[in-house]
Amino acid sequence: MTPSANAQEATADNREEQAFQAGIDAYIYAYPLVIMEATRQKVTNTPSIDANIPGADAPVNQFSHTRELVDASGTNVVAPNNDTLYSTAWLDLSMEPIVLHVPDAANRYYMMPVLDAWTNVIANPGTRTTGSVAKDFIIVGPDFKGGLQAGISVIKSPTNMAWILGRTYTNISPEDVAAVNAFQDGMRLTPLSSYGKPYTPPAGTHDPAIDMKTPPPLRVAKMDAPTFFRQFALALKTNPPAAGDAPMIEKLAQIGIVPGKDFEFENLGSHVQKGLNRCVPAAQAKIKSIAASSKRVNGWRFAKNLGVYGTAYTFRAFITMFGLGANQPEDAVYPSIQIDQEGKPFTGAYRYLLRFEKGQTPPIHPSGFWSITMYNDKRFFVDNPINRYAIHNVDNLTYNADGSLDILLQADPPADEKMMANWLPAPKGSFDIMLRIYWPEKETLDGSWVPPSVKRIE
Repeated sequence: MTPSANAQEATADNREEQAFQAGIDAYIYAYPLVIMEATRQKVTNTPSIDANIPGADAPVNQFSHTRELVDASGTNVVAPNNDTLYSTAWLDLSMEPIVLHVPDAANRYYMMPVLDAWTNVIANPGTRTTGSVAKDFIIVGPDFKGGLQAGISVIKSPTNMAWILGRTYTNISPEDVAAVNAFQDGMRLTPLSSYGKPYTPPAGTHDPAIDMKTPPPLRVAKMDAPTFFRQFALALKTNPPAAGDAPMIEKLAQIGIVPGKDFEFENLGSHVQKGLNRCVPAAQAKIKSIAASSKRVNGWRFAKNLGVYGTAYTFRAFITMFGLGANQPEDAVYPSIQIDQEGKPFTGAYRYLLRFEKGQTPPIHPSGFWSITMYNDKRFFVDNPINRYAIHNVDNLTYNADGSLDILLQADPPADEKMMANWLPAPKGSFDIMLRIYWPEKETLDGSWVPPSVKRIE
């Protein structure tokens, strides 16, 4: 091979490697937006709330309320909770603002976080922040130029897609669930032009081409690079990047991704195509690697910088992959654990004990609450014969004589009947648990309180 040919081959290899590395960064940056769009497509793919289309919730700009707690069949959102009833809505703010009305909550704990298309929490109306009295909020997209109603709180979204992921606390009794349902019935979404007038939401549409069976995270995970980046470019047209993303936008342009334009993979050079075609598994592995590199305390991973991510793109993608819709820490924190006191992964082949010593249960505001939730290896609930997916601080738990509290994590029921209330059923295979602390006290946020380790029972 001549020196000239060697140089040409080296240049080609360099171009492919540069595209490969740029593709990894682009995938990680784009991942939350693609997941959000895939989720929106699926759950809004229905002509009406009552159309009974499996996998769909409600058309755009309409609420969908869970009337009972999610069970093991729920796979629309990874790591769901078993403490609250959801009230969710996907907003399209491209035409005009939407007015959110929340009725009087009668001092019940609720929160109504509004997320932009990149999964940042842009506002969080709720008991902690705005009180429990009835209130209206105008949610405004980036392109709106008109006037706004005086005297109403304004929430400015930097993207035209927004997601309301409301949660209202219930003690899971039938009477309390009915009370939450009545609260949900009072929530309304109204276009600004119809505010204060009689309004009936228009019918939505159903596109049979949209995959309604595969959970959005799995559907995105199976996309090849051309498909993924085409989806990203399409969503980017109406959901602009933040100003602080300018360096990343320059990098995207190197592989043919420009905001406002289609992604044309077929027009890229062959070496760039080869590099991008290799980037997806590498990018997914890098996102997942965050778990291995994050600090543990007593075996627990304890992220406190959730909800607003800035340029922490890999961390943002990791949270999107394993806990889409995370709240800001002032509202809730989510310590999670996958290993026992010896650092070995949890498996249903063993029994485990989580013990809170007397006075050492999670510190919460008097209006707050905490729970411990079991997840399988896909981050969904574990199907079990007693339909228990979490243990809550308000449950009728059995405390030890010294005031300590034992939570039993195991696949089979405990031998001691008195401990049944403290049993959190595990799957036969691998699992992890999440401790949700809603309205945490400062000891949780500043790290002076941490959860205890989980011990394997021999």
